[in-house]
Amino acid sequence: MRLLSMQIDDVVARALREDIGHGDITTLALIPADAQAEAHVAMREGGVVAGLQVLTAVWAAVDPAVQVTFHAADGDRVERGALIATVRGRTQSILTGERVALNLLQRLCGIATMTARYVEAVRGL
Repeated sequence: MRLLSMQIDDVVARALREDIGHGDITTLALIPADAQAEAHVAMREGGVVAGLQVLTAVWAAVDPAVQVTFHAADGDRVERGALIATVRGRTQSILTGERVALNLLQRLCGIATMTARYVEAVRGL
């Protein structure tokens, strides 16, 4: 089931407001405005991918020019280290959104992975 975009946008806006407030001061001070980067989102542990919409929503809120390419889909079971997304754009934008994006994604993947374990444990009962 896909989350409603309005719900995602609300959660993302609140998380960004809490994390960066009026701006990521360190990133703005240290990273040139025109610097470009590519970042890779990989699984620290094997599990179930969930919440990819959130990645797009976070970087769209920070900078609509940031591009997110997925290498997995929600519901995929992946191994530790699996690349699930690539993010390209202004370095400042990527760094500004990365903590919120990763925190939300980790939480959603963790819930999906634990749910899959419970489903497997009761299979056939």
